Amino acid sequence: MQDLPNVDRIDRRILHALQSDAKLTNALLAERIGLSESACQRRVKALEASGLIRGYVALMDQTMAGFPDNVFVQITLERQQQDNLAAFEREVQNLPEVMECYLMSGESDYLLRVIVQDARDYERIHSQYLTRLPGVDRVHSSFALRTVIKRTEVPIRA
Repeated sequence: MQDLPNVDRIDRRILHALQSDAKLTNALLAERIGLSESACQRRVKALEASGLIRGYVALMDQTMAGFPDNVFVQITLERQQQDNLAAFEREVQNLPEVMECYLMSGESDYLLRVIVQDARDYERIHSQYLTRLPGVDRVHSSFALRTVIKRTEVPIRA
């Protein structure tokens, strides 16, 4: 595994703590890590400036927000030329229910995770949006029956 550039054991501990609870105050974080508050704040600022910490978010409960179901959608385009890929990628970003979109190798070109209220909601998104995205040839959808693991923390190895 490749080491993180300019990240030592203390930085790894900071990253782990902030991924677990980004609302930690600097004072509490410094206490947990065993640093002075000023040293801890300098390190966090350096991690932010390096781009390793991209930002801070509140993780919402998807079900409580009205979107209990996940649908994994494989999209195949008519052609895989760069302009076709770019057009698709530009437009798919406008669909708020698309939580993730990956350019894939293999049988399909893209894999999307779409959150929906129910099957009827997905049918609407499928017919009104997904099939109308630029260059779409095929759409293959699978409803997740249950979430087994859903992590937000990226492992920080020593």
